[in-house]
Amino acid sequence: MILVPCPYCGARNSSEFRWCGEIKPRPDPGSATQKEWRDYLYMKTNAAGWIAETWYHREGCGRYFRTERNTVSNEFRAPEGSRKPKIAAGSESAQPPKPTDPRR
Repeated sequence: MILVPCPYCGARNSSEFRWCGEIKPRPDPGSATQKEWRDYLYMKTNAAGWIAETWYHREGCGRYFRTERNTVSNEFRAPEGSRKPKIAAGSESAQPPKPTDPRR
């Protein structure tokens, strides 16, 4: 099982997430050639080692976030310069909901 660290909900099984791809610079829409767009949309680096990615927590908080993943070991780490997300007062907690006791 691969655990993906959601910055809002904590580590969860990868089946709760959608991988949205590598983070790479977008070509300029006004001057990019068809080849540049094709490379941007369809060509992946697929490098062995650390790569910056975007993930979507589809079965949790419903938020997109960026993270870095080692493609060899599937180890995750926060992107350089990132901060822990701030949760507004009165909104959902950053902690996952606690399971209820079925005996009650």
